[in-house]
Amino acid sequence: MAETDAGLVPGTTSAEAARIAELEREVKELRRANAILKSASAFFAAELDRPLR
Repeated sequence: MAETDAGLVPGTTSAEAARIAELEREVKELRRANAILKSASAFFAAELDRPLR
């Protein structure tokens, strides 16, 4: 990657690769949070639909 970082060879630089890895971790975390929120909203929606005792 030294040649790529120096601009001698085309490709993904070390900085770009690190940023991509960071973004992939963030996407994974956000997808997990989204799944949790979907489950929670379904749970609370079901609770609201239940008849009162």
